[in-house]
Amino acid sequence: MPEYAARARELYHLPIFDLLFEAHSIHRKFHRVDDVQRCALLSIKTGACPEDCAYCGQSAHYRTGVEREPLLSVPRVREAAQAAKDRGAQRFCLGAAWRQAPDGEPFARVLQMVREVKALGLEACATLGMLTPEQASALKDAGLDAYNHNLDTSREFYPAIITTRTYEDRLSTIRAARQAGLTICSGGILGLGETPEDRCAMLAELASLDPQPESVPINLLMPMPGTPLENAKPIETLDLIRTVAVARLLMPKSRVRLAAGRVRLSPEAQLMAFFAGANSIFIGNKLLTAPNPAAAEDEPLLAAIGASCRA
Repeated sequence: MPEYAARARELYHLPIFDLLFEAHSIHRKFHRVDDVQRCALLSIKTGACPEDCAYCGQSAHYRTGVEREPLLSVPRVREAAQAAKDRGAQRFCLGAAWRQAPDGEPFARVLQMVREVKALGLEACATLGMLTPEQASALKDAGLDAYNHNLDTSREFYPAIITTRTYEDRLSTIRAARQAGLTICSGGILGLGETPEDRCAMLAELASLDPQPESVPINLLMPMPGTPLENAKPIETLDLIRTVAVARLLMPKSRVRLAAGRVRLSPEAQLMAFFAGANSIFIGNKLLTAPNPAAAEDEPLLAAIGASCRA
């Protein structure tokens, strides 16, 4: 990891045009610039999470106004997945506010949700909290393609954001998912109060995984009322662009996903992020509990780079 850390810092602090040139050149070497994957994310169990993540409106530790909702039924998830496919989604993600994926009927229901998503011809991803190796294997057997478990920030800054689990807990779940044959979706959140060095350290941690994550979501904090970070200062747009570019250079084959917070970006900022190496977005009006750009906003954005809003 030290070599990745040094390289990340070197890249992050390059003059912006030099960084963009390097990142875009690598992006074109490994990807088509008009290949932007569209993902949809559904909250299948909302709120009452025992974790104390300082950014999250679903934490039971804070009074945020997010309504709690128990695990959805399989037919409701199938309906949502079909609607997402009709809107052009290629990957459908199931998100549950659990610290640890449960056993018993709830987990069996999630497995059936995965089967239904796959039956529609979509890629299936899930983020259910920590996993045991047995749970990871069961998800793989059900047809799950990818497991999302974000590192969020650097190892050093992590304890300032979350105290109810450790960085090593996160890495253990990633290892369990990888050993089960699932691809890995892991990234971070910008705007938590971290420094540029923290962003570089997080990217270096991800790049040092062997193999590297196939998917790297880059989220902008959406401050939630009632959380410790409700008044967090937004980061500068160029900090997002630099992070995307460094992610692309350190992990050239990965999909770098513009995830939460796109509503705060102008079309021009998003186009710059695509130029820097982002090649996936989340569609739909909501990401878990946060707003997301509408289809009418995404259509001209994707058309500008020759990508389609339809699969």
